[in-house]
Amino acid sequence: MSDTTWDQKIDEFYANEFNESHPAAAIARMRELTGERPPGDAAALFELGGVHDSLGLEHAAIDYHRRAIAAGLDGERATRVHIQLASTLRNVGAADEAVSILEMESPSGVDDDARQAFLALALFDAGRHGDALRTALLALVPTLDGYQRSLTEYAEDLPSGPIVYER
Repeated sequence: MSDTTWDQKIDEFYANEFNESHPAAAIARMRELTGERPPGDAAALFELGGVHDSLGLEHAAIDYHRRAIAAGLDGERATRVHIQLASTLRNVGAADEAVSILEMESPSGVDDDARQAFLALALFDAGRHGDALRTALLALVPTLDGYQRSLTEYAEDLPSGPIVYER
């Protein structure tokens, strides 16, 4: 079976079969689909991580995401697995690790806007509020018809690092 055909089956699963109200059935169906790939296949591990993430099973998702990376995931899925891993880590309270992962990713064009959005969330959760706002603003600036120079300058002037509040 070609990768394209398998990818289409994954897309059809999410479009027509996935139901978060029935997690066991969703996981079982994804296991069927990933069973069509060789054992330890990076794309299959990625998809298993994704279904666990979608069901709110973060700790299992983290394991699958890490295994997919270790198995040599490539292409668009490589960018997405880092975004998904970082998002899930942030959800379980590991914002600093999420920031580290997202800051190490080079802008690739593929899902870079999503990477920036998740980075802003992780920075905020890590207490780096100025960095979070800067990241969000700089991601927004290219989409604006005006005020690009002003907003870029304001964003660059925001404080970096954790904010310490004095009592």
